[in-house]
Amino acid sequence: MDIDENVEDGSRRVQVRFITKLKPPFKAPATSIALPSNLTRMGLSAVVNNMLQSGNDDWKPEPFDFLIDGELVRMSLEDFLLAKGISAEKTVEIEYIKAVAPRKEEDPSLHDDWVSAVDGSNQFILTGCYDGLGRIWKGAGVCTHVLEGHNGAITSVRVVKPKDNEDTTNTIVATGSKDRTVKLWKIDTESSSDNLKINSFRTLRGHTSSVQSLASQPSGNMICSGSWDCRINLWETECNEGDFVSIKKRKKGSKEEESQSEGEAVSTFVGHTQCVSSVVWPENGSVYSASWDHSIRRWDIETGKDTINMFCGKVVNCIDIGGESCALIAGGCSDPTLRVWDPRKPGTLAPSFQFSSHTSWITACKWHTTSWFHLLSASYDGKVMLWDLRTAWPLAIIDSHEDKVLCADWWNGDSVVSGGADSKLRISSEISIS
Repeated sequence: MDIDENVEDGSRRVQVRFITKLKPPFKAPATSIALPSNLTRMGLSAVVNNMLQSGNDDWKPEPFDFLIDGELVRMSLEDFLLAKGISAEKTVEIEYIKAVAPRKEEDPSLHDDWVSAVDGSNQFILTGCYDGLGRIWKGAGVCTHVLEGHNGAITSVRVVKPKDNEDTTNTIVATGSKDRTVKLWKIDTESSSDNLKINSFRTLRGHTSSVQSLASQPSGNMICSGSWDCRINLWETECNEGDFVSIKKRKKGSKEEESQSEGEAVSTFVGHTQCVSSVVWPENGSVYSASWDHSIRRWDIETGKDTINMFCGKVVNCIDIGGESCALIAGGCSDPTLRVWDPRKPGTLAPSFQFSSHTSWITACKWHTTSWFHLLSASYDGKVMLWDLRTAWPLAIIDSHEDKVLCADWWNGDSVVSGGADSKLRISSEISIS
């Protein structure tokens, strides 16, 4: 193995040992070797690939990332050791992991207007569009269901039933719209028909302005909605007959609308003074909300009181809860900075992490479901970025959209789905999360 190729003569050498939690065939010999100190991540990746290729003729080069003392290396080995005060005189242990970046970009799934909302929490992808329609996708370009019924742009979508729900033939999804309503739909996900048009089984009325965000209780029994009317409404998704007003078939133009029920909110949280831009329901007893009034709040479901009220100093467009112990709050504001707060730290509202590679407002942020470190962000700058809390630089930049990115989510653990003002759903796949 020629590790000195393309390295200037006279470069210092550092004694290193590569370690990994990856399984064979990704496990290299844990022997100590001397490497040029000016190697960067790409050079280190080449060294590890050479080690793995030795004795394995079928090996295909794999991009790797590298951790020293739990922090990702994003500069030359020498600069990193100097910045962290690590002695180059002793053997340095370097952990390698698969690089987090999409290996494949699927063909875009076309819509008739802006793709404003996406949910990738199930085996299918649920999208909401400014044409007033919701759509179910089984993959790139494969639309199985079209949800018809809203009288305005759909601004939020959510799969109500948990992913491990046993009744896969009756999945409930919710859509929120500028028409001020939330609609519930039962989806037969086993249906093989393409573009099957379905109607909602329940319309939830109570907001006096556009519905901006939806979240589902983990148990699947309730959903909550945030609106431009500054309120958060809680709704039951499964109620006894008689709890709802039946709406009989009625003429609308020359068409007959199907009979369905209407529901009223079972609870309303009041406190925000401007648009409730984002709601998240990470655990059964608490709802988190973000608002254009510059605050992030946590609400107790039983009492309706806010138990956390964080003033952030800027309009907050989106939040998500995840990370370590599912306790960190990621938020995107009316500036290019993605922020992460730890509300467990008393006495300070300063973010624990700040990421500043976007160039415009952040419209979406989402934690990976199985990793404490990884999250994504989307922005009006047309980019989706993948982040790791162990470095300040983005792991990957997805720039496949041709206009503002309005929504993004993880899908099936190894893909990112995103929608935008270019009227396209994009799927970036084969992402390795350690």
